[in-house]
Amino acid sequence: MSKRAIASPPVLPGYAVIRPLGSGGFADVFLYEQDLPRRVVAVKVLAAEAVNDETLRAFNAEADILARLSAHPAIVTVHLASISSDGRPFFVMEYCPDTMSARLRRDSLALTTVLETGVRIAGAVETVHRAGLLHRDIKPSNILITALGSSVLADFGIAAAGDEDGDVAMSVPWSAPEVLQETTNGTVASEVWSLAATVYTLLTGRSPFESDRRQANTRDLMTARIIKAVYTPTGRDDVPPRLEEALRVGLSRDPSRRFASAQAFAEELRWVQYELGIPPTAIEVASPEWARAAGLIDLADSGRRGPLVSTVNPDSRRAQREAKQAAAAAEAKRDRDGLVVRERRWAANPLVPALIGAGVAVVAVVGVGVALIAGGVL
Repeated sequence: MSKRAIASPPVLPGYAVIRPLGSGGFADVFLYEQDLPRRVVAVKVLAAEAVNDETLRAFNAEADILARLSAHPAIVTVHLASISSDGRPFFVMEYCPDTMSARLRRDSLALTTVLETGVRIAGAVETVHRAGLLHRDIKPSNILITALGSSVLADFGIAAAGDEDGDVAMSVPWSAPEVLQETTNGTVASEVWSLAATVYTLLTGRSPFESDRRQANTRDLMTARIIKAVYTPTGRDDVPPRLEEALRVGLSRDPSRRFASAQAFAEELRWVQYELGIPPTAIEVASPEWARAAGLIDLADSGRRGPLVSTVNPDSRRAQREAKQAAAAAEAKRDRDGLVVRERRWAANPLVPALIGAGVAVVAVVGVGVALIAGGVL
């Protein structure tokens, strides 16, 4: 099957197209310049011929998840999502000029860079988990590098709820044995595996179970080696024993023997930094209060979405009746002194998904939105 040709960029009011950035299975990415505020942005556009219920579901989910999580400093920022005049869904996001995988192809990475990236991305993954979600495709090519040189996690197109059943989506070299065996479509433990596999790749330039012989790296042969999960040391002289052990634990065949959470993995990387005399990188994660306050994301939504138009007629009899009932209920709550008795409204709110990765440290709320703090090892 031939590769799909990149489509022409849509006309977007307030944006001027500069050039194509790339093309994937069902979407194209273009570089635009936004007029106000003046900045360059990446615009991901769903290909017209690829629009169906499943691609719309994935596209909507990615836009919604990024909108929820992109306040995190290690998750790519989304600015806008809508539908173009020719009917193609799109979203506008932060432009990142490089990826970790491309950088790795050009040159080897310093140990300090790998450790910093590992801690940052683990904090991002922990925040995803605290929102009741799984990324399901953690790998070097999904770690982008911003204009300021910081690493950020991207590509949430196959993300899922932590308890969601369904088809398994994977990138084999960074997938856990249980995912390849299709006993699960993803768990916190399988994401810890992917994190460890990604850090290993950044250190060595190859995935943990990749062979030196190209013909031995077919999907089936690599899958067989991953399922056996016999750890091979990185072979780098500057990698200390504690880091080798952290990677070995993260890549354990038995999920129960891995780190209990992405944050626990990040904390171990910070200990490695500390013992090497490197200032430990902050672990930035969302607070439990943020996770409880956040609404649910409908990951099954496959509708065409854009500018919101209300479907409720404010003059309808039903609306009038409900308004009268609300007024009567408020009046009934007044006590003998004429003061309104207020109920605890949060008791009636829908429950958000239970936080996965129990036992992580409680962190303080700072500011509005995603509250981030530095996890400490000292």
